[in-house]
Amino acid sequence: MAKMRNLIICGVGVKDQSIIDSISKADQVIVRGGIATRWLATNNINNVKLFKVDADINIPLEQVINQWIVELKDDLGDDATIAYVSPVTPILSDRVAAGLIDIVEKSSVQIHSGIDLSIHLIQQSPLVFLSPVVTIDGLSLRGLHHPPFSPANSVMIYFPGDLGENVGVYKLLKVIYPAEHAVSVLFEMANGNTDWNQVPLEKLVERNTPIAALYIPPFSLDSSLENFQEVIAHLRAPNGCPWDKKQTHSSLRTYLLEETYEALDALDKNDFAGLREELGDLLLQILLHAQIAQESHEFTLGDVLSGINRKIVYRHPHVFKDWIVDDEQDVVQNWESLKELERLKNGDEEKKGMLDGVPISFPALAQAQAIQDRAARVGFDWPEITPVINKVLEELEEVKTAINEAERAKELGDLLFAIVNLIRWYKVDAESALRKTNVKFRKRFAYIEENARKTGKDLLQMSLEEMDSFWEQAKEYDD
Repeated sequence: MAKMRNLIICGVGVKDQSIIDSISKADQVIVRGGIATRWLATNNINNVKLFKVDADINIPLEQVINQWIVELKDDLGDDATIAYVSPVTPILSDRVAAGLIDIVEKSSVQIHSGIDLSIHLIQQSPLVFLSPVVTIDGLSLRGLHHPPFSPANSVMIYFPGDLGENVGVYKLLKVIYPAEHAVSVLFEMANGNTDWNQVPLEKLVERNTPIAALYIPPFSLDSSLENFQEVIAHLRAPNGCPWDKKQTHSSLRTYLLEETYEALDALDKNDFAGLREELGDLLLQILLHAQIAQESHEFTLGDVLSGINRKIVYRHPHVFKDWIVDDEQDVVQNWESLKELERLKNGDEEKKGMLDGVPISFPALAQAQAIQDRAARVGFDWPEITPVINKVLEELEEVKTAINEAERAKELGDLLFAIVNLIRWYKVDAESALRKTNVKFRKRFAYIEENARKTGKDLLQMSLEEMDSFWEQAKEYDD
């Protein structure tokens, strides 16, 4: 497709009359939002085309912009001069401007900065921009479920005109900011003027006037992944902590396993404050491993994140592409098919089978269930639960009839494997189920110990009948 030859990109508020004249002579003047429209009107430029966003947020932003530009180009032809006026500052943060530049010969692009809309905010609060500022075009927030920036940064979001509802903006931002976090908002008033006001974030939902810009000051350095990376790097630096500097991938292995089990323990207890803390401890282990790997030129945390990002997007084409799935089973089968394609692409299809991805270091119950799950995904499974139950009974009978201790040990292993399969059929996690039973046993046995002390008896001297009586009482206190 041939490139268009002439493009003028201009920010609102340019004073140079020659630039304004060149805009007025353009074949098509494109405007972004009410502020830009009114500024052009004050310069007697009224024949403008307003850029509007498709209401369907499920259509990717780039697709919306590209389609709009293609239609514009078809209407005008290659020799036309386009003038684009935007309130977004810096202007090259404007996603529409970037799209227009892509269809024009670069030597013919003129860019003129306008007046920074944040200037009055700086005059009111000169300290607001002491931290690094991330500038975001409001279009970039379209369809997102998590903000594309850290709460440790200052953020300036430009929302030209009536882009989106304020409620949608609030729902997105409250993912990382508290409702009471103070933000500065540049509102467009009915008379066309703008004014900065500081409001709690939650008050955005009460405003029905368009937002020209939204400034969000940093919330907390402590909630930034990048800041935590710096903490870990400092611990490992020459002037850091002697213990942390000594650690290796191998020496940290025990801690990684320990923190994982402590997180699982918090989950089993529905202790979400504890889970929050344990996930932090687990993240510490991940970042320590990433820092050690970076120092050894093995990989970086960025490599870890990009790898898992690409993998998850690739294995969910029914979410990020146009694949159609009917149910959860289709999702699982697609997942396994895509993993097989990855193995073929990487040239290791002969080295790895489906079960090779189940770590040998897994706890035995979890390993058994993972193995059975993977085999079932390709149809290696009974069609109904009755033969699964029969298999458990068969293995139990073989335990009873074992001819020696070695044979009995083998049959007990088979029995456990069959029971795990039964648990899987009931869609229960075997490892979690047994952990919960362990917790229940601990509580009941502690009740026996407590009551033995109250009665002045030693457990070793108590009869089974006495202990069983307390055991039955303890059942009344089960959660």
